[in-house]
Amino acid sequence: MHTLEFEGVSKSFAEKNVIRDISFSVEQGEIFGLLGPNGAGKTTLLRLLLDIIKPDSGEIRVFGGFLGPAAKDRIGYLPEERGLYRKTKLLDMLVYLAQLKNIPKKEAQANAESLLKSLDLYEHRGKRVEELSKGMQQKIQFLSAVIHEPELVILDEPFSGLDPVSTKAIKDKIIGYRNAGRTVILSTHMMEQAQKLCDRILMLNKGERVLYGTVAGIRKEHGKNSLLVEFAEKRSLSIIPEIPGIRKITEHDGSVEIFPEEGISAQAVLQELVRRADILRFEQAFPSLNEIFIETVESASGE
Repeated sequence: MHTLEFEGVSKSFAEKNVIRDISFSVEQGEIFGLLGPNGAGKTTLLRLLLDIIKPDSGEIRVFGGFLGPAAKDRIGYLPEERGLYRKTKLLDMLVYLAQLKNIPKKEAQANAESLLKSLDLYEHRGKRVEELSKGMQQKIQFLSAVIHEPELVILDEPFSGLDPVSTKAIKDKIIGYRNAGRTVILSTHMMEQAQKLCDRILMLNKGERVLYGTVAGIRKEHGKNSLLVEFAEKRSLSIIPEIPGIRKITEHDGSVEIFPEEGISAQAVLQELVRRADILRFEQAFPSLNEIFIETVESASGE
């Protein structure tokens, strides 16, 4: 089932096309990555989805229909521009925000206490927001987006300003939501996080869709038919020139990337290697999402 559908959506500001004829869908129970460089149109796309701004053309469907007040209560949104009630105590603020989404006070209180405990913030529940470190404020901002247990969670740069421990805690939460059948849209510049977390992605550049599909599928599609091999003995490297059909090799930290010639499969090269040497590990080498991202953006700007 589609949680979200964009069909031919465009949006301009002062005659500048910010979103151009974008179509994609997000399935229920997946982590969907929204990627792209600064100014690509990611935040505009999120604002269109949330009905903060209206498209010039095209259709947007959320939970199978148009976004009414009841549907908005089923969405949690962490904007890139953070903002909390600085003088309010943590627990009071989270309960208040949940009540704005029509959660009864008793349930809101239980949700808030449970969430604060899950991110090691319970002991700070009586403190005002302004008394917390920046990292703690970031975690509270995240909790304020999920306090009402939304079915669709939209996170704009959720890892910004977080230390590695806090980043892991938020990542675990995101994975937990997916495992519970909720849908997460993750807008981020952090390609490594997107590669690890996302099931599928949409990459925008200058308002246009440049990549769309599963992370594994996109990496495979951009692969260069190379093989990463780790030999049991370093001296085994000397056998590589004996094998026909190898175009070049690149040494990495502890392993070798082998590039077969055009028309020769990585598997054929691997068979020859196995016959001649003891191999500890091998894998088909695929470029990282970060490499694909840079290559895609650079080739677009070079046109």
